[in-house]
Amino acid sequence: MRNLFFLFAVIAILTSCNSANQEYDTIIRNGMIYDGNGGDPYKGDIGIKNDTIAFIGDLSKAKAKNEVDAKGNAVAPGFINMMGHSEVSLIIDGRAQSDIRQGVTTEIFTESSMAPLNPAMKKQMQDGQGDVKFKVAWNTLGEYMNYLEKKGISINIASYVGTGTVRQNILGEDNIAPTPVQLDSMKMLVTQAMEEGALGVTCALIYPPDFFAKTDELIALAKEASKYGGAYSSHMRSEGDKFLEAVEELITISKEANIPAEIHHLKAAGKDNWSKMDSAIKRVERARKEGLHITADMYTYIAGATGLTSTMPPTLQDGGFGKLRERLQDPKIRQDIKKEMDKKTDKWENMYYSVGTPENILLLGFKQDSLKKYIGKTLGQVAKLQGKSPEETAMDLIIHDSTRVDVAYFMMNEENVKKQIAVPWVSFGSDEGSYTPEGVFLKSNAHPRAYGNFARLLGKYVRDEKVTTLQDAIRKLAKLPCDNLKLKKRGELKVGNYADVVVFDPAKVKDNATFEKPHQFADGMIDVFVNGMQVLKDGEHTNAKAGRFVKGPGYGIKN
Repeated sequence: MRNLFFLFAVIAILTSCNSANQEYDTIIRNGMIYDGNGGDPYKGDIGIKNDTIAFIGDLSKAKAKNEVDAKGNAVAPGFINMMGHSEVSLIIDGRAQSDIRQGVTTEIFTESSMAPLNPAMKKQMQDGQGDVKFKVAWNTLGEYMNYLEKKGISINIASYVGTGTVRQNILGEDNIAPTPVQLDSMKMLVTQAMEEGALGVTCALIYPPDFFAKTDELIALAKEASKYGGAYSSHMRSEGDKFLEAVEELITISKEANIPAEIHHLKAAGKDNWSKMDSAIKRVERARKEGLHITADMYTYIAGATGLTSTMPPTLQDGGFGKLRERLQDPKIRQDIKKEMDKKTDKWENMYYSVGTPENILLLGFKQDSLKKYIGKTLGQVAKLQGKSPEETAMDLIIHDSTRVDVAYFMMNEENVKKQIAVPWVSFGSDEGSYTPEGVFLKSNAHPRAYGNFARLLGKYVRDEKVTTLQDAIRKLAKLPCDNLKLKKRGELKVGNYADVVVFDPAKVKDNATFEKPHQFADGMIDVFVNGMQVLKDGEHTNAKAGRFVKGPGYGIKN
């Protein structure tokens, strides 16, 4: 036995010596290492070879082509943006700067998907573009993801396939239920996407055409994803008056389809519903104790952002946006819409009513140049300028812009934001694109979460307000989402894992973006590596395009 212990000791010493004498591509020295597991940090060095973490420990005697002195700053696994919307912004600018400068190395596309497309959908995507112009050069989800990777991106990308996208592909935008044959066609599209690398199926149930899908349809599509080890994620059917019922529907889908489920941007919307957050958390925890894998993500702000169309009943979009615009010009229908906007209802998610006042609806972006003068103003302010009611103003803005009109809704409270951050199964997503404050991106206002969601967590809520610890925040930014999504060899600083590594100063990390001036980078991120390549160096982007299409668990499997 003594000889065996001696042999192990010799092997350990030789391994350490070999590692110390080896030449690496990069050595990150003198950092406080937060490995992603939630434990206490420790001082050490990290050796990177090619795209992989090759050694963690003492590398004082080793050499590297690229030397980074972390100077006692935090060294952590790259963060996962669990709910990003850079599907279009990355086509224009692959640097993903607003993400990278917050330490995000992988972004997940959710709620809907850029494919599968049929010819009509492809034409609609091409013709409906605003300030951002691009050629729709793909048909399937795999083709789109490979297109982005080939074009060159600084960030890793992964995607769910949208149940609404699949629905539109087969059924169009009408408020109808699929026939058995049509449902089989929808299942086949899910199967194809899963085999091309989708993470699972996703939906946004307050928006058409997802709004038209019944629970049994969602279960059927989730079952297809489950066959490949995929997940189900949802912008639930309600985050307001029917919040708890929506949580129950998600749990039902998870149970019936035997699939992990993710609640996107967990929130209780509207003052009347703020008190429901405790019950929602307790219900999820009960489901978890019963063996279901239910998790959630969130952004660190009290305002959400979506379309001005969400102030109106989704049934108005039966047949598509064109039908909505047509209906908004009918005087009789306009009167009915105004009445619907002004009343409390559990039939649909009435954003106009839930925010309490049109002063809580901030205009962010328009397609038409003639309307851009209203960016940064509230719906209430524009209504006064135009001498109309806020309801009429909302309808007219949608008509004149021929878009849903991007707006922010101030509808959550700070107490719930802090409460959610402390929940161990909640991760983080920006629900926004990744931008650079230049060119076409300055033609509209982003939600500040695009530039500040993750820095705000680490600065405001971890360092300043101590809502949670730094090590647990990093766990929820890295390992938790990777475990939930079955992303292999990411989310943890571990020998053999891909070298997605960030170096930041916990004392300086800070969000700077505001609703008034959203296009401002965060502070505090020093160095970022994606697949071993340095993308951020001393706080400046290197223009490296090291990002990859990260495939889901069903990639390459043929059922």
